[in-house]
Amino acid sequence: MSVVTIQLGQCGNQVGQELFDIICNDAEQSRRKTYSTSCSARFFRPTSKGDLVARAVLVDMEPKVINQSMNKAVKSGRWRYGEHSHFSQKQGSGNNWANGYCVLGPRHKDAVEELVRQEVERCDALAGFIPVMSVAGGTGSGVGTYVTQCLRDIYPTSFILNHLTWPYGTGEVIVQNYNSVLTLAHLYQLSDAMLVHENDTVHKICSQLLNIRQISFSDINMVIAHQLGGVLQPALTPDSYGVYSRNPLGELVSALACHPEYKLLSVSTVPQMPSSSIAFSTFSWPALLKHLRQMLISNSRMEVERTRSLTQGGFNTSLANLLILRGKDVYSAETGGFEDPAIYTPWLRSEEAFSLWKSPVSFDKYEKFATLVSNSQALLRPLDDMVRKAWNMFASRAYIHQYIKYNISEEDFLDSFTSLEQVISSYGQLQC
Repeated sequence: MSVVTIQLGQCGNQVGQELFDIICNDAEQSRRKTYSTSCSARFFRPTSKGDLVARAVLVDMEPKVINQSMNKAVKSGRWRYGEHSHFSQKQGSGNNWANGYCVLGPRHKDAVEELVRQEVERCDALAGFIPVMSVAGGTGSGVGTYVTQCLRDIYPTSFILNHLTWPYGTGEVIVQNYNSVLTLAHLYQLSDAMLVHENDTVHKICSQLLNIRQISFSDINMVIAHQLGGVLQPALTPDSYGVYSRNPLGELVSALACHPEYKLLSVSTVPQMPSSSIAFSTFSWPALLKHLRQMLISNSRMEVERTRSLTQGGFNTSLANLLILRGKDVYSAETGGFEDPAIYTPWLRSEEAFSLWKSPVSFDKYEKFATLVSNSQALLRPLDDMVRKAWNMFASRAYIHQYIKYNISEEDFLDSFTSLEQVISSYGQLQC
């Protein structure tokens, strides 16, 4: 089954382009035809000339980033976007969620829906949608939320997995916390699950693990895309009987988002190191999985942080975890540590909360590679901080007028705060 990706705003289009590049490269490097065919069919469609065209729709209110993404795809020589699979205008959303959601989204609804419909009709079978977006700006967050709402209305039985990039905590946009609160509150009612990457965490990975000195947004996007590839590439589930999953989004949502109050997913991967170091490193499943388990319970996305997190006394309780192993000797890997009931909330049996997928095909340049997708308390603190900062601004009525002029009322803000406070409360009670 095929997945249609909707790239929204600057962040969504840049991350999406990197993701397709990694997926295509991984499929080409694999020497196993079944795996490569499954990769291509899931995310690309072939043309009569044998070209691979991404199953994607690109949306932005300014053309610059879309043009850059399309040109980079063509220059790769391996794949490209459809010639008419994009929509852009000459004016942005002004970093205002309300402008994107209330004005620009509805204004261009028909054009975007038609592009999505054309892409869906090219799929033999539709697994669902992955809207890729930021929560901080105007187009990605506002238009992205509106497009997700349209997808839910038109394709009510299809799975929707939103990929969200959270902004730096120190601030990228003055109203980013408003935009984030409004985005998350609305998506919680629309999306089946939300897979989140935090810029602050990815920045640390670039600096401390990949040894990148001058970190750019391109570096950030490549790390995000690499981790997403580890999640989305084909793998064998316990019920697949040797056949790669035909419904990847459905199985992922079923494994991780079993309760409507809990939809926030985080990702951790091991190993992570500069490409130049891989050839001189050796990996064993016991060591990799030990580190990954410690990262999970200490709520750390990096191996270097896990000791410090544990000494601070924090314990990250999980609702559900999905472990995906790729590469050599995956069938001999011992994963019992992730079935420990102490990791999980007491009201759900660990055998129901833990899922394991495997693929004997190596990922990227790593002989062994493990990805953990977790529905846990990992995002509780950053979500609480985001809501607190937004509430402090709202209490002083800072910048509220910029949203009211686009028909977002104070009641809309209060409804969003109430919705997310319930989410915070639910995740906080996982330990009970």
